[in-house]
Amino acid sequence: MQKLIISCLLFLVFSLDTVAEDLPKKRDSLFLQMTSAIEQGQYTKVHSVLIFKGDKPVYEHYFNGFTQDSLHDSRSSFKSITSLLVGIAVDRGLIKSIDQKVYEFFPEYPAFKMDKLKMEMTLRNLLEMKSGFDCEEFNDTKDCENEMSLSKDWVKFSLDLPMKYKPGTVWSYTSIAPMILSGVINKATGVSIMEFAKKYLFGPLEISDYKWTVDPAGHGMTAGSFYIHPMDMIKLGRLVQNNGLWNGKRVISQQWISQSTHCDIPIPDFSFAKSSRSHFLLPQPTYYGFYWYRELLKTKDLQQELLFASGNGGQFIFILKDLGLTVVFTQGNYSSFKSKQAFEILGRYIIPSFLK
Repeated sequence: MQKLIISCLLFLVFSLDTVAEDLPKKRDSLFLQMTSAIEQGQYTKVHSVLIFKGDKPVYEHYFNGFTQDSLHDSRSSFKSITSLLVGIAVDRGLIKSIDQKVYEFFPEYPAFKMDKLKMEMTLRNLLEMKSGFDCEEFNDTKDCENEMSLSKDWVKFSLDLPMKYKPGTVWSYTSIAPMILSGVINKATGVSIMEFAKKYLFGPLEISDYKWTVDPAGHGMTAGSFYIHPMDMIKLGRLVQNNGLWNGKRVISQQWISQSTHCDIPIPDFSFAKSSRSHFLLPQPTYYGFYWYRELLKTKDLQQELLFASGNGGQFIFILKDLGLTVVFTQGNYSSFKSKQAFEILGRYIIPSFLK
């Protein structure tokens, strides 16, 4: 009996060792296939793919003339970073509550007194894309951002826009909402969003080489048009992966990370996987939080929950909590369904490489 037990234990140990040895080989093979598929044009206009397992890099590759030193327009994926900045302001008591009314930060703006609906708007409404403004970019029905960019003061322009819905009732994606939060943080802290971000977020993460887009009035753009290195996008993703800790130090409260990434707002009739037009993926609904998305990535062989930031053209910061992965894509597929090809790459190559 004792010999039988010993034999079983030896078999188990041998089997586990074999699995442990096979997984890196499988990963190397899948990564080589992924690199080849991108380089041969199966997936177009990919600029970079970076993967971290925990705090360790496992893949970093640049394509189509882009390098580690290239600053990349993060587009709307930066909205998720704006959410982090709001969280830091809340953590530090500079913003009392996200249920504060927006008008409290702008007593000098007459637009509020002229509109009862606007008086009801809260910071939470801005964070959830339920502001009520007569703007909508997700389905390209009424893009207010282009007109905003032609104005001299983007915060004032945004606050002056007409309302369409009662705040908090209708999900309507717009860059106007995060732009107003640039002004809110400025009012709440007494410093520009650029100074605030440098001191409380970028500084602690040792992110130093980046470029803001700033309006003529001095407001930093918090809805996009922020240029950053993909490796620094990974840092921001890892901060969320680690529940607000960076190198053992608290940068953002775990409570804010949990609250902002809960993502329980269904986006009507939408799936990133479906939008990718991939026959490999089984489309699932997409949910929204405080400028973060969640979607279950599903194929016939696997399913994995994704938390992610998303920007036009294919700028993604993916956090896969169950696998301890942080993945960044930068691409040049602007206003194209091909930007969503990152989801197929995740399901076909990246996720399987970490599954036994």
